Amino acid sequence: MADFFDKLLPEHEAMIAAQPIFFVATAAEGARINLSPKGYDAFRVLAPDRVAYLDLGGSGNETNAHLLADGRITLMFCNFRQPAQILRIYGRGEPVLPWERGWEELAAHFTLLPGTRQIFDIRVESVQTSCGYGVPLMSLERERPTLVKHHAQADPVEWAGKYRRRRESIDGLPARTTDRYIAGEMPDFSS
Repeated sequence: MADFFDKLLPEHEAMIAAQPIFFVATAAEGARINLSPKGYDAFRVLAPDRVAYLDLGGSGNETNAHLLADGRITLMFCNFRQPAQILRIYGRGEPVLPWERGWEELAAHFTLLPGTRQIFDIRVESVQTSCGYGVPLMSLERERPTLVKHHAQADPVEWAGKYRRRRESIDGLPARTTDRYIAGEMPDFSS
């Protein structure tokens, strides 16, 4: 049975904090639905009605384009341990880029990782919990270091050129460039 809440409760925050992975879903009219798994220490509850997650460069920039077009976002957390539970956050989000107002306030909540390109700021509209009895019991072996390692070793100019071309979704929706080098904001992640 599903239960709905207007905001995140302390027990929801505890469940979220215990999960090593979460899923992000967005959609825009006429476009494919985007569903992505997210790892690393990249999610924060900022308030009972506000959450954010740190986004690293990857295979595309669909979430950015979908939020610009539509704004709706769903985040899902599955408890792969006991007790069985699924938690969904329904909300409206926006990408905040390093040179934009609000970046410093959001970035202060995270350890920026190599490849950081934006933070998604999400207003919580509702929270749903359900049983999760169909979710298997699993344990985390370890984080996969490949994405962060790839970005840490990337040449900043090549990285900028690659992401300069990511100005639209796979369906042609416009996305704001997330290229920190063009904006003169490429941080030094070598330390």
